[in-house]
Amino acid sequence: MVDSKQIISEAQDDMEMAVMHLDEALAHIRAGKADVRLLDNIRVDSYGAMVPINNVASVNVIDARSIGIKPWDKSMFRIIEKAILDSGLGITPENNGEMIRLGIPPLTEDRRKQLAKQCKGECETAKISVRNARRDAVDQLKKAVKEGLSEDLEKDAEAEVQKVHDKFIKKVDELFAAKEKEIMTV
Repeated sequence: MVDSKQIISEAQDDMEMAVMHLDEALAHIRAGKADVRLLDNIRVDSYGAMVPINNVASVNVIDARSIGIKPWDKSMFRIIEKAILDSGLGITPENNGEMIRLGIPPLTEDRRKQLAKQCKGECETAKISVRNARRDAVDQLKKAVKEGLSEDLEKDAEAEVQKVHDKFIKKVDELFAAKEKEIMTV
């Protein structure tokens, strides 16, 4: 016989994954503040292998508007600078021979609106994933009724799935509100 608690748990796991993915996606959207996660998707060629910048250099936030990159190997300066320029991040690196400094420029009003719209799209995608997890759980519960699960248990489990769904939709809305505030704050 099918266990309704397991179906709810699987749905909750799927919803949790959607929210974690959203959190990661929002972290990579530049909001005018320095954050080392902006460089996570940039890869550099190190001895024939494409690796993240933090594998070949020390990366840290110097202040609210700048990131410092200190390569462990002096030959990596040019490679890292080229990778940053080619990344489409929109930031020009400054090299002083000791460290590469990335100055995060303030965002224009149009760019802020564009980034807020991009965040909204990411959040909608996460909400769709959460809703799909709920739908799959409800479908599994309906099939379980045909396999011998009582209708009362199925209704209770559906209500529980709905509660979990509402909790994760609220989390998505909170993440969006926080990121939108961060983007729109001058």
